[in-house]
Amino acid sequence: MTVLAIETSCDETSAAVVRNGMVLSNVVSSQVALHAEYGGVVPELAAREHLKNFPSVARTAADAANIAMTDLDAVAATQGPGLPTALLIGFRAGQAVAFALEKPFIGINHHEAHLYSPWISDFAAFQPNVSLIVSGGHTILAWVQSELKHRVLGATIDDAAGECFDKTGKLMGLPYPAGPEIDTLAEQGNPKAFDFPRPLLNDPGDDFSFSGLKTSVRYYLRDKPQLLEDAQKVRDLCASVQAAIVEVLVEKTMRAAGRTGVGCVTASGGVTCNSALRKQLADACQKKGFTLRMADKKFCTDNAAMIGILAERKLAAGITPTALDEEIRPGMEL
Repeated sequence: MTVLAIETSCDETSAAVVRNGMVLSNVVSSQVALHAEYGGVVPELAAREHLKNFPSVARTAADAANIAMTDLDAVAATQGPGLPTALLIGFRAGQAVAFALEKPFIGINHHEAHLYSPWISDFAAFQPNVSLIVSGGHTILAWVQSELKHRVLGATIDDAAGECFDKTGKLMGLPYPAGPEIDTLAEQGNPKAFDFPRPLLNDPGDDFSFSGLKTSVRYYLRDKPQLLEDAQKVRDLCASVQAAIVEVLVEKTMRAAGRTGVGCVTASGGVTCNSALRKQLADACQKKGFTLRMADKKFCTDNAAMIGILAERKLAAGITPTALDEEIRPGMEL
């Protein structure tokens, strides 16, 4: 089976070609530079860029995979969740290609694609797991009981972890997106320099909340703005904020894994690129005796490869294709 996959849920235009579990190509056109001057993604600008970039991105993906469009067996695209105007570009493009080629089309849940992205390289090794999906727009804990069968245990009730990274970084005057910048600066900072709150850390549930942490940083800098004039203090701030976020993510994931009795933990989404999170998850899993699978960094951020891999698995499992007049679902739940 050869699948063309399309991802345009936010600010990255991506197309990939997947064949029999192998990613033949995965092309991503990022809009970070465009949105940086606004300090965040502007939906209308994102949609215009998707419209402009998609044809060349799709051609490049097909050329890199050494296929013609007539070689396709199916087409997949992200149906939701995401920015409505951005989703619409890729979803309608996928439906149009499928219609023109008279091939099956399948809409894919963006979160579900992240959920299975740690297994892209080896689905044969799949085992039940507790999965942490953590990015700029979502923070979710899910219990994956078997392939294509999962249950959400908890999610963010306000700001996502990645959003907290970016917004606290903006308060410090760091460039957008601030998450990677905080990661870099934190390497030379003291994570115990500032005692920021760990929201819901001791709550027995599996939900997350990071708005209180962001607010705490805001008030701290309001009262002590001079800290931002000291480069080492900024590094310490970054390390302390990062430590608070990562501790919550790791501890809640470990508790959920222990409670459900699984032997495996997975992690995916853009924030999984964070070096402290990767290390502390690895250390915690080793201590608890859990197998850990983290998505490859190139599949952590938004990409079409994960859309195509999941689409192929669903079609092979006999999942009914999506109707060509189906609509996007911006609020689609996992």
